[in-house]
Amino acid sequence: ILRNSNGERFMERYAPTLKDLAPRDFVSRSMGQEIIEGRGVGPKQDHILLDLSHIGAETIMKRLPSIREIAIRFANVDPIKEPIPVVPTIHYQMGGIPTNVHGQVVGTSKGFKDPINGFYAVGECSCVSVHGANRLGTNSLLDLVVFGRAAGNHIIDHVKTIRSHKPLPADAADFALSRLNQLEKSTSGEHTQAVARDIRSTMQNHAGVFRTEKLMAEGVKMIGEVAQRVGDLHLKDKSKVFNTARVEALEVANMIEVARATMVSAEARKESRGAHAPSEHKERDDQNWLRHTLWYSEGDRLDYKPVQMQPMSVASVPPKPRTF
Repeated sequence: ILRNSNGERFMERYAPTLKDLAPRDFVSRSMGQEIIEGRGVGPKQDHILLDLSHIGAETIMKRLPSIREIAIRFANVDPIKEPIPVVPTIHYQMGGIPTNVHGQVVGTSKGFKDPINGFYAVGECSCVSVHGANRLGTNSLLDLVVFGRAAGNHIIDHVKTIRSHKPLPADAADFALSRLNQLEKSTSGEHTQAVARDIRSTMQNHAGVFRTEKLMAEGVKMIGEVAQRVGDLHLKDKSKVFNTARVEALEVANMIEVARATMVSAEARKESRGAHAPSEHKERDDQNWLRHTLWYSEGDRLDYKPVQMQPMSVASVPPKPRTF
């Protein structure tokens, strides 16, 4: 049960039927609304309380041991005795690398249906897309189990018929090697942790559960400035053995790509859909925005492709307003 500073179970006001079990994005926005309106908890009124007391100690220890461990370790709170401080944040990456039902990454030719042979993506990094604009709870297993198996089967069939791959271009590894060489040769520059912190704060403040055109426009500018700093990362430890500093630097370079894709795509979409709900555009606009956004790193540009509304074996279910 989520409670504000007054001890109120506030989700009863936002979703009278589903209450705390409403969809995650809706609950997150409701939590944010309570904080913005001054009903947050703590000295800074910057969080909400998750009360598990009604579940009982035995059930918490039996069914929720990992949640209890995390609360004790990171918040110094035992949920058996007191509520857990929580804030709304990202839970799942709805977008991803475009793939087909076999897990093959698809290119931009032939209506975005032409697969790139030998290139596969499965799970949260991919976008088939079976979840639409807002994934239902536990449905990420679709990507992991169904499409993981589909990709594995397709790979087996593929290598049976094609015993060798086409010759690689002479410069195939140049980009990857240039990333490593840039870090290896660095003698000064930005600290990885500082850049990662600024990526997190920019995304939390400008692409979080509450979005406005002004916030997102500022976010596009700010994340672009952080991207420039990523190119100036300094790797102090040049060790070749289990060097986590090098891994973190490479991760930050990947994080900024995802952040830019999210920020630029969100700022361009003038409607509410799924977890994307800018205050100036409260309604869904199927006429103009029932389409996938494609972000290209080169040139920081956007393109779009249509949503497939003709299923292979079941009747199509059109989008409609959500009620709780």
